[in-house]
Amino acid sequence: MRVPPLDADGFEAFTPEHGLLLALLVAGAVGLGRVGLQQRGGLGEQSFRRRFAILVPVFTVPFQVLQLLPDDFDLGTSLPLQVCDLSWMVAVYALWTRHPRAVAVLYFWGLTLTVQAAITPSLDQTFPDPRYFMFWGMHFLTIWAAVYLVCLGGGPDWRGYRFTLGLTAVWAAVVLVFNALTGTNYGYLSRKPETSSLLDLLGPWPAYVGAEVVILALVWAAMTWPWVAAHRTATHPNASQRPSARDRPHRRRPRRSIPPGPSVGQPPPADSDEHAAGEKGSQAGGQQER
Repeated sequence: MRVPPLDADGFEAFTPEHGLLLALLVAGAVGLGRVGLQQRGGLGEQSFRRRFAILVPVFTVPFQVLQLLPDDFDLGTSLPLQVCDLSWMVAVYALWTRHPRAVAVLYFWGLTLTVQAAITPSLDQTFPDPRYFMFWGMHFLTIWAAVYLVCLGGGPDWRGYRFTLGLTAVWAAVVLVFNALTGTNYGYLSRKPETSSLLDLLGPWPAYVGAEVVILALVWAAMTWPWVAAHRTATHPNASQRPSARDRPHRRRPRRSIPPGPSVGQPPPADSDEHAAGEKGSQAGGQQER
C-alpha cells in the first residue's frame, strides 16, 4: 500500500515558503562560490571537494532507496531518470575527480535545468514528507556543487559544450522510448507538467520539445563563450593590449666612428710634410738598390 502524501494539494510555488527556500539556495551558492575562489591553487581543495562529494550521496541515496520500496514506489516518479536525478550523480563524480567533461555536464545541467526546476517546482509533497527533503536537498546540492566547481577551476570549453549536447540528446531519446513503453512522463518530454512551468510559453507537444532543444543549445553556447574568450585572452593577448608604437622604446641606430682628422680649411701640420718626404726618400733609395 502506497503512503499518501501529507498534503494532497502539493507544494505551491511563489509562496513565502518557496521564497525562503530560494533565498537559502542563493545564500549557499554564494558561500560555496567564495570558498571555491579562495581555494584556487590551494592545498586543501581536494580534501574539501571529496568531503563534499561524499556528502551528496549520503543525503540523496537514502531518500532514493525509500522511493524504490514497495510502499512508496511509483513507476512514474520513483526511477532516477530525470535530469535532476542524474545531475546529483554527475556532481559526485565531478567533485571527486574534477574531470572536465563531468564538470561541463554539471555546469550546464545544474545551472539551467536544475535551477529551472527549483524556480518552478513540480512537487506533490510538502513539508515534512521525505520526498520534500529529497527534492530540495537534491537540487540544492547539485546547484551548489556546480557553482563551487566553476569558481574553483573555471567553466567549460566548446568540447564540453558539444559533449553535453550529445549526452543530453542520448538521454532524451532513451527517456522518450521509455515513456512511450510505460506511459510515464520523465523529463516532461511526453507532456507538460500539471503545474505551471516555463514550458507553458513554448506551445503544445511536441513543439515545446523542439523549442527546448533550440533554447538550450543557444543558452549553453552563451554560457560557454565567456570562458573560451577569457582563456584565449589569457594565453594569446589581443593586439589592442600590446604596447603601441608610441609606448615602445626607441632604438637609436649606431653611428659610424670617423677617425679624427684635420678639419676642412685647416692646413696640415708641419710634421706631416716632413714625414711624407721621408717616406718618399726611403722608397727612392729602395728602388736604387734594386
